[in-house]
Amino acid sequence: MLNDYSRAIPPEWRDMSRIFVALGDEHRQRILLLFEPGERLNVGQIAEVSTLARSTVSHHLKVLHESGVLASEKVGKEVWFWIDRGPLEATLNNVLDYLKENT
Repeated sequence: MLNDYSRAIPPEWRDMSRIFVALGDEHRQRILLLFEPGERLNVGQIAEVSTLARSTVSHHLKVLHESGVLASEKVGKEVWFWIDRGPLEATLNNVLDYLKENT
């Protein structure tokens, strides 16, 4: 065991906790599973098929967006969301690289 608990978190790991927190909620997982490959959805479409209120869906979309899991674009009055693969792949690759180096 390393005895330096205070050592700095590597730069490539700094954004990982936000992604794991975002993915740690079952409702946010269900929202992600609604997306077909390459699909863009708005809050109304997600709320329509969800058991959650529109305001609650908006909250979950905000968390997913701020963590980097979803990207978005405002078109007129609607905000469209889609899965942003880059941050997710980087996070999962960081974990896999760590496991390869330390097992």
